[in-house]
Amino acid sequence: MINPSEKKDIRRFQIEGLAQGTTYAITYYSEFESVKKPRIDSIFRQLDQSLSIYNPHSVISQFNESDAGVAIDEHFYNVIKKSLEIHQETSGAFDITVYPLVRAWGFANERVNIMPDSAEIQSLLPCVGSEKLRLSRERLDKKIPCVKIDVNGIAQGYSVDVMANFLEANGIANYLVEIGGEIRVKGKKYPDNTPMSIGIETPSENAFSATGIRQVIQVPAGAVTTSGSYRNFRKVGSGRISHIIDPKTGYSAQTEIISATVIADNAITADGYDNALLLIGLQRSMEFLEKHKDLHAYFIYQKPDGTVADTSTAGFTQFLK
Repeated sequence: MINPSEKKDIRRFQIEGLAQGTTYAITYYSEFESVKKPRIDSIFRQLDQSLSIYNPHSVISQFNESDAGVAIDEHFYNVIKKSLEIHQETSGAFDITVYPLVRAWGFANERVNIMPDSAEIQSLLPCVGSEKLRLSRERLDKKIPCVKIDVNGIAQGYSVDVMANFLEANGIANYLVEIGGEIRVKGKKYPDNTPMSIGIETPSENAFSATGIRQVIQVPAGAVTTSGSYRNFRKVGSGRISHIIDPKTGYSAQTEIISATVIADNAITADGYDNALLLIGLQRSMEFLEKHKDLHAYFIYQKPDGTVADTSTAGFTQFLK
């Protein structure tokens, strides 16, 4: 941690840009500019070469186009390994093989004008299921050719961790890394030596229009990520379809949770679990979190009468400002 009485020349450095289809911002406090934007952008390019479904030459795109599997790199291995772990812990609620369904509903890299019917959904379900994957250090293999994966529900968190670890490797102990709203933080702000504050979005009273800040939290060291049904959706008639697709049914998540915010030691963990919690609903989420004390969560949800309320795990309250 920075002690202002000992170090008078600590400065604030800010790096911002576009990456992974969103914005990023890195703030760190140091005596000198030890990390610069070109190096950060170079790391993003490495990550995209591995994990981006929008890059036709990436490892993940090669896997999706393959019949049996491909050789993989370290980034890819790390993300798939964690994805399979969370899949098992959540009894299949988090599943990266949901990509054929995500694409059918128009949430992949190409838009669709006609929503899938029940027959199309049923035809895609046999391609879904992480048990159809086989991971080793060198390869990811698939049991049937139609298995395709999408790691957008966890890769951004992993990217946050990669950047945070890069900062720490360069001697930076006070920082905030944010990519598309997913955050990892450590230490304090300088020169006032105060904790860094993070705002949690809230939808408006109808749960889907404008957003504001509902809560402010302060995390000394760790990650904060949010998954929200209001963030990415498609309008169909008078209804809305969330980008969170249930791998068991093939349809959009239909729970009372509007957003799930998770605090964990690292961002890949928080990012993977926030999607799963939103999908399984409030009661099951609270039961799950009772058994996973290393995760702290805050939920905004819609009550039966249409009003918006919030709740959290007991451990989450320690972070409220």
